[in-house]
Amino acid sequence: MSANTERHDSAVARYFEAWNAVDQETLTKAVAAAWATDGSYTDPLADVRGHEQIAAVISGAHEQFPGFVFRQTGVVDGHHDTARFSWELVNEADGSAPVAGSDVITLDEQGRIRSVLGFLDRVPAGA
Repeated sequence: MSANTERHDSAVARYFEAWNAVDQETLTKAVAAAWATDGSYTDPLADVRGHEQIAAVISGAHEQFPGFVFRQTGVVDGHHDTARFSWELVNEADGSAPVAGSDVITLDEQGRIRSVLGFLDRVPAGA
């Protein structure tokens, strides 16, 4: 495994720690560990910048889908300061995964996320 691959895998692991943080203190710390201070997150439903706004988007997802966790699917594919990966939102009670997507991230020199471009591949009707 190359140093670049480890860097990408580590950034994605911190990304999922943030998305799976359920209490505000843990979420605040996880977002700060994963994203650069002026980092951004963009998907079809959100376009935000900075730790506070990113944490608000994550909190909103937990409010909309209580009892769900984000899980990486497949492996991280990356080069230089860019990586892509897929994920699904899994119901902890029954294992169903009604939402799935793919994200592309860019990293800063410290390996923190500079930007996320998210794509929703599967969304339930009415969500």
